[in-house]
Amino acid sequence: MKPPPFEYHAPAAIEEACGLLGSLEDAKVLAGGQSLVPLLNFRLARPAHLVDINRIGGLDRIYERDGGVAIQALARQAAVEDSELVARVCPLLTAAVGLVAHRVIRNRGTVCGSLAHADPASELPAVLLALGGHVVARSKRGERVIQANRLFQGVMETALAPDELLVEAWFPSSPAPFAIVEESRRHGDFALAGVVRAADRLALFGVAPTPVLADPRDPTKGLRPSGDLEATPEFRLHLVRVLIEKAFAA
Repeated sequence: MKPPPFEYHAPAAIEEACGLLGSLEDAKVLAGGQSLVPLLNFRLARPAHLVDINRIGGLDRIYERDGGVAIQALARQAAVEDSELVARVCPLLTAAVGLVAHRVIRNRGTVCGSLAHADPASELPAVLLALGGHVVARSKRGERVIQANRLFQGVMETALAPDELLVEAWFPSSPAPFAIVEESRRHGDFALAGVVRAADRLALFGVAPTPVLADPRDPTKGLRPSGDLEATPEFRLHLVRVLIEKAFAA
């Protein structure tokens, strides 16, 4: 299948990318493309403009700051998975990235792209939420920090404005104990349900329109998962309860 028509832009600097996002109507950012390109090909997304940020230099760093690890917009998931720095500072992130799809996908996919895409069954938004991390967004208007508990607003909806570029994600160091457990029909599929544990903080994914920060004393209180061809609401609720037990046993 072929994508619908769009105008292609390839900025060479962050400032140029922010200028494009601020002046164009109905634009999408292309980084890894592992989520956006399939949506384009199935014509589930029809942006008028595509802003490809892959020619921007110096935007693929993985570095330590403020007691955590910062992941820039073009850092590939595979690079994060292989990073000794990430494994030392935030091993929970290392474990989570290893569960994302397949290695060939992680070779191109980006951590920041996954956060901006905000699929409710994705591992990385739940990890950011469980750890209490944040993202940095930049536009012509300046730069702002968006905390994880304010970033995810609905199914594939975030607090990012149309003119903002997510330039960096910051993950605090992993507390002990930590765990990430999930269940999917096949290896590499999106999770039917999943749980991230960071000490006494729990984040659930795949069971609501956004990742959910749960109360460890009653983690499924008020939880009403949706049903689809993969699982009924009742099965998802049962599954996440089992996974919570596994997360605490890990």
